[in-house]
Amino acid sequence: MSMPPITIIGCGYVGTRLAMQIKQEAPGLLGVVHSESSARHLQDIGIGAHSMDLDTDPSPPVDEHWVFYFAPPAPTGQSDQRIGHWLNSLARQRPAKVVLISTTGVYGDCGGRWITEAAPLNPQTDRARRRIDAEQRLTQWCDARQVPCAILRVPGIYGPRRLPRARLERRLPVLAEAESPYSNRIHVDDLILACLAAARSNFSGVVHVSDGHPSTMTDYFNRVADALGLPRPEQISLEEAQHSLSGEMLSYLAESKRLDITRMRTVLGVEPDYPDLDRGLSDCVASE
Repeated sequence: MSMPPITIIGCGYVGTRLAMQIKQEAPGLLGVVHSESSARHLQDIGIGAHSMDLDTDPSPPVDEHWVFYFAPPAPTGQSDQRIGHWLNSLARQRPAKVVLISTTGVYGDCGGRWITEAAPLNPQTDRARRRIDAEQRLTQWCDARQVPCAILRVPGIYGPRRLPRARLERRLPVLAEAESPYSNRIHVDDLILACLAAARSNFSGVVHVSDGHPSTMTDYFNRVADALGLPRPEQISLEEAQHSLSGEMLSYLAESKRLDITRMRTVLGVEPDYPDLDRGLSDCVASE
């Protein structure tokens, strides 16, 4: 299937890797970024670029484009006015498909249970509430205009140059394994595989994108340390963690869930190339 023109809104780490993968076969590929320096970086590596303030500027033309919307919401509040402004600026344009990256944080804490996309939304943070608002705004806009959209609920993303090396080198502690919640993750290249599959398919709706092999967050940090040849971090109790870990880290530790990826496999036809940390971290270290 040939590709229509493609616009990547928020062309950062994931978007740039996606653009590099498809730039030879994607006519009119455009990466939208916030700063002029980011635009110059994209241009230097052969990717068309457009810098704009997503909160105030109108969108570049996306009529009949595949749009990958990767821009995060603004860092405060419970609603995503940013995606709202972008949608309003489209006026009568109709993308061929919109693919949105959202977060599995929308489910809140699930007590370590396996969950499907039908699980109830129970956001515990404003960060997750903003993502739900983004999903709802996009779905309503697309439904009203009969534009297909796929919402990918994504856990922690890792990949080359996206490992917690600095945290491990600073010897910051982690939660004791026995108290550590389940977490899920996806290698960046598998996420890109899912994004392209979602754009090519007739699917509209929500789908989990994960490697299907959750483990504890402590296990993740330990295995990254092993892969990088660094000491494993000290493990501390939950009570100690309340006084020594950041608020953001504590918010992640307060949620435990395991993601069912049946829909990713059956509807999108995606099987991860990196189904577990052994293969994924080996690739990351080799790339670095």
